[in-house]
Amino acid sequence: MSGVKTDSPNATAGRLEGLLVEFDSPTALVAAAEQIRDAGYRRWDTHTPFPVHGIDEAMGIRPTRLPFIVFLLGFIGCIGGLVLQWWTNATGASDFPGLPTFLQGYNYLISGKPEFSLPANIPVIFETTVLLAAFAAVFGMLAMNNLPKHHTALFASERFRRVTTDRFFVYVDAADAKFDEGQTTSFLGGLGGSQPEAIHDIASSPSALPGGLKVSTLILISLLFIPPLVIARARVAKSNEPRIHIIQDMDNQERFKAQQAASAFFADGRASRPQPEGTVARGDLRFDTHYYEGKIGGEYATTYPEQVTINEQFIRRGQERFNVYCAPCHGLGGAGNGTVNATALRLETAGWIAPTSLHDQLARSRPLGHIYNSISNGIRSMPPYGDQISPTDRWAIVSYIRALQFSQQADLDDVPPEVRPELR
Repeated sequence: MSGVKTDSPNATAGRLEGLLVEFDSPTALVAAAEQIRDAGYRRWDTHTPFPVHGIDEAMGIRPTRLPFIVFLLGFIGCIGGLVLQWWTNATGASDFPGLPTFLQGYNYLISGKPEFSLPANIPVIFETTVLLAAFAAVFGMLAMNNLPKHHTALFASERFRRVTTDRFFVYVDAADAKFDEGQTTSFLGGLGGSQPEAIHDIASSPSALPGGLKVSTLILISLLFIPPLVIARARVAKSNEPRIHIIQDMDNQERFKAQQAASAFFADGRASRPQPEGTVARGDLRFDTHYYEGKIGGEYATTYPEQVTINEQFIRRGQERFNVYCAPCHGLGGAGNGTVNATALRLETAGWIAPTSLHDQLARSRPLGHIYNSISNGIRSMPPYGDQISPTDRWAIVSYIRALQFSQQADLDDVPPEVRPELR
């Protein structure tokens, strides 16, 4: 064939696939691409060792439609995720009785929560949107570029191998509607590049997979069938051995179980060991008897511990705690006339012992530590409140009780001058 390079080993064999032209510079390639574009060719491409600026415009490449595909699939994923959650959570068998059970929704009521709530559905909607959009981007790109394609007739050209190094090529596919072997060869020859090289499909097509790859693929596929077969056999077979448990998650850790095997580590054979004498739970070690017990040297303290500061805020805290825990029996004023006592007297409850008035001489004479201990551990028929009231709040109650007692025994000189006119 005149005008076409025929020294390539693939030029005389098989069907003509296209024509290849080599250029020495990206500038020459861009100029040639513009002429091919203007000539009306549609099935052709350029090949370069690095990105060439302006080549897209020179080739007349239109913006890809992939973003629209990604948007469409993402929108479908968004609506699909929303509908899926509505179907599974807000519909039941009574709504679609004709469907098989495994396709019906299950609108299970949980603590009065709505069956369908958009804010609760957002995470799943987000995931399905991203999932389908990602699938669209990856598989859409592969489909639009005719990938995967492990071989092309261009690979048989010796010159084309330099495309990854320092050469620039234009390839016009013979499947182009405008392609004519003679006219296209003449047209490409006038673009300032090398003599057009005819690219033929080789009879012994290298597009076929190598024999070694075929064997390896067959072996790999065969090996992939082994795990499912082992699982299928395990589901129907019986065994005295425990099932395969790859991820243990501490399910089968070594441990002693109550009233089973004896421990060989301890001489008495017991796995559960008794607590050593003097063991104290974490956070319960209390050396300061003044603060925690209201005692100093075994005697009831007459002063407040250093951990508390007596001020108006502290006493008001004691008042608030007193009204919650003490006033029901002792009354808001501490006179022993609380609502619990009044109810017991009205019902004539047998064996009822009236609460002590905190203003009695005996109660007034008791040390601060004695009052604290009574709150903590109870006294006579009064129950203990140590588990309900913190030590600091117990001291706050003590301070408020002292304020109550002082208020009932104060004289006019103890009242601030600015308040005295209100008392007269």
